[in-house]
Amino acid sequence: MRPIQKSQKLADVCYDIRGPVLEKAKQMEDEGHKIIKLNIGNLAVFNFDPPDEIVQDMIRNMHGAAGYTDSKGMFAPRKAIMHYTQQKHIHGVTIEDVYIGNGASELIVMGMNALLNSGDEVLVPAPDYPLWTAAVSLSGGKPVHYVCDESADWMPDIDDIKKKITPNTKAIVVINPNNPTGALYPVEVLQQIVDVAREHQLIVFADEIYDKTLYDGEVHTSIASLADDVLFLTLNGLSKNYRSCGYRAGWMVVSGEKRHAKDYIEGLNMLASMRLCANAPGQFAIQTALGGYQSIDDLVGPGGRLLKQRDLAHKLLTEIPGVSCVKPKAALYMFPKLDPEIYPIKDDQEFIHELLTEQRVLLVQGTGFNWIKPDHFRVVFLPNTDDLTEAFGRISLFLESYRKRHGTY
Repeated sequence: MRPIQKSQKLADVCYDIRGPVLEKAKQMEDEGHKIIKLNIGNLAVFNFDPPDEIVQDMIRNMHGAAGYTDSKGMFAPRKAIMHYTQQKHIHGVTIEDVYIGNGASELIVMGMNALLNSGDEVLVPAPDYPLWTAAVSLSGGKPVHYVCDESADWMPDIDDIKKKITPNTKAIVVINPNNPTGALYPVEVLQQIVDVAREHQLIVFADEIYDKTLYDGEVHTSIASLADDVLFLTLNGLSKNYRSCGYRAGWMVVSGEKRHAKDYIEGLNMLASMRLCANAPGQFAIQTALGGYQSIDDLVGPGGRLLKQRDLAHKLLTEIPGVSCVKPKAALYMFPKLDPEIYPIKDDQEFIHELLTEQRVLLVQGTGFNWIKPDHFRVVFLPNTDDLTEAFGRISLFLESYRKRHGTY
C-alpha cells in the first residue's frame, strides 16, 4: 500500500519543547530513570497551584458548563477582559473585540489563519516561542526572524527589523515579557516597534501571557496602549500568571486601527464560529481570576518562591565555566549562552540528548526557539531549590566532562 504521509504544510513546522529529546526522556522514565525536567513551563507539576477561588468558582458553575457558549465566549469573562484592557490603558476595546480561546495558543493559530495567504511574511523574534513560527508556516505564510540582541539584554534589534521588511510583510510578533529570554521591553523600545508598524502598515501581534510575572519591581507596558492608528492583536490568558495551564483559558483582544480591518475581523469571527466555542469550564475562571487577589505578586515579590528560584538558578548557571546568562526580568525562563570557544557544539539537539543520557536532566536546545546558532539552551526555573541545585550540579558535571573531551578546560 502507498505510505500515508503528513501534509506538506507541516514541512517547516516544529515544536521541540515537546520534540525528539522529550520522547527519549519518556523512554528513560519507562525504564525506571528519574528525569529532572527543566524543559517546559507546566507549573502544576512543580506544585504551583491555581488560586483556590478560581477552582471553587469553576466547581460551582460546572452545572452551567455543558452547553456551547457564544463563539467568542461568555459575556461575563469577556467583560472582565475588557475591563482589564482598560487597566492596561488600551483604548477603545468593546466586548465584541474580545475572543476567548482554548488557551492563547489556539488564538495565535486562528489569528494567523485568518490573515495569511501563501507567500505573506510575518516578522517573528529570534529567539521566539516556537508556536509563533509554526503558526505562520502552517497558515501558508513565511516566518522571517528578526534578531533580539543578547548584548542589549535581549532587546529587539530595530535596525534588523527594518532591514527585513518587504512588500510581502503583513505583521510583526512581539513577545513581551519574552519567552525564552525573560526580557522585558521598556516603553522606548515598544514605541520604536509601533513606529515601524505604523510606517509599513503592519499588524502587531502582542504575546503578553507573562505580563504579571515580573521581578524586582518591574512594570509591564502593553504595546497596544501606545497607539490608536495601528492594528493590535493582544494575547493573554490564565496559564502562567494564575498557574492554570490545563484550564486552557486564553483570550485575544483586537484594538487600535480597526476601521480598515473589517474583512480580517470577519475572518476571525468565521474561524471563531467554526470551532463553535472555547471550553466553558475554563471561561468561568476568568472573571474571578482577573478580579480577585493577585497571588502571583507573592510569588515574584521579596521572599517569593519564583524570585528565590530565579536568583538561585542564575547564580548556579553563571558559576559554571563558559556559561553566561542575562538575568531575566520576567517570565519563568533563562536562555544561557555557552562560550563556543569552550563548548564547540555543532548540533545542539544532540548536545541536549547527550546531557539527558548522561545526567538525566531534560532541557531544550536554543535552535528549538529559532535561535541562529547552536550555543544556547532554555532553562525553566520552576523546580524547588533542592531540585534546582541537584539539576545544575548535574549540568555542571556534564559540562566539565564535555570540556575535557574536547580539550577546552
